[in-house]
Amino acid sequence: MKRISNSRRQFLRKATIASAAVTLAPRLLSCEADEPLKNKLPRWKGFNLLDFFSANPPRNPQANSTTEDDLKWMRDWGFDFVRIPMAYPRYLKFDRTRDISKDEICNYDPVVLEEVDRLIYLCHKYNLHVSLNLHRAPGYCINAGFHEPFNLWKDSDAQEAFAAHWGMWAKRYKNISPEKLSFDLLNEPAYIEDMNDQFARKVALPGTTYRKVAEMAVNAIRKESPERLIIADGNNVGNNVTPELFDLNIAQSCRGYYPHYVSHYQASWVWKDPSQAPMPVWPGVIDGKEFSRKNLEELYKPWIDAVNKGIGVHCGECGCYNKTPHNVFLAWFQDVLDILTDAGIGYALWNFRGDFGILDSRRTDVDYTDWYGHKLDSKLLNLLKKY
Repeated sequence: MKRISNSRRQFLRKATIASAAVTLAPRLLSCEADEPLKNKLPRWKGFNLLDFFSANPPRNPQANSTTEDDLKWMRDWGFDFVRIPMAYPRYLKFDRTRDISKDEICNYDPVVLEEVDRLIYLCHKYNLHVSLNLHRAPGYCINAGFHEPFNLWKDSDAQEAFAAHWGMWAKRYKNISPEKLSFDLLNEPAYIEDMNDQFARKVALPGTTYRKVAEMAVNAIRKESPERLIIADGNNVGNNVTPELFDLNIAQSCRGYYPHYVSHYQASWVWKDPSQAPMPVWPGVIDGKEFSRKNLEELYKPWIDAVNKGIGVHCGECGCYNKTPHNVFLAWFQDVLDILTDAGIGYALWNFRGDFGILDSRRTDVDYTDWYGHKLDSKLLNLLKKY
């Protein structure tokens, strides 16, 4: 008989206790006929946690590890949501001195799986809804940096592996209420011809292709956990509503990064030569183009239309890299948050501690507040709390 570790046993016991509202997902994704139409998802507000973001174990495990204090501060500041973007190789066992092979794609590492358990349990301890996301899935990632053995959009074995991973997570957490845990299938789907080239052109997928892959994962999840709340990121790097998914009874996730001139100014993974990035302003002209709140309203109109059609919508990532002038960031971000809030759409800042975050963001133009040894961006925190 397989032995269950004490931490795993404790996690399962607490998860079972937390499973009272197993009928919540259908309730979240449907409205009563006599209610005015509104977003079918709660207007969750929170952050992305990067504990399992890297494909490989971190050299300094403490650098990206979420602490219990982090979660307590989130709760105390009024936030109720965390998204955990994961790279699937991080929780596998294989020889990391070479490229992974197809037959190693489902070699789950129980030690790392229990680390995920512990993080989810800690989040629940502080009443934070957890959205578990595959940032890197078998055969696809929006970022380069890991050699995939196949292509999620072309290869059936990659699609089967993708569904198998979600089936594993669904079975593992089937006793956790959908009120406490949701699944975000795949970060920022797009078609990329060469996934080893960070600057390769990214285009929207055929909607039928995205639906095929998403539906396989949805079916694998619902086989193990029929009531699980499921979210799909928008097509074309999270930017486009995907009508082909409407009848799957799942929610969708947009982004808060437009325009990249503002959100990713001088980011090395976006600009081949960061020094050539045009200086951002808001509102105003950047690189010969006029940008204002009107552009944002046009961007989010299809998402607001989706809400009005009965599709749950959440903004799974938003924020600004630390090279953008702080006053420009805050002016732009207030417009983003104001538009989303008016539509009843919640958000998750990328990230909590780090270059996009409210703590230790390493901006050079911020008067930080000392916060228990961390540098707190109080102006950003106050803006987030406003919405």
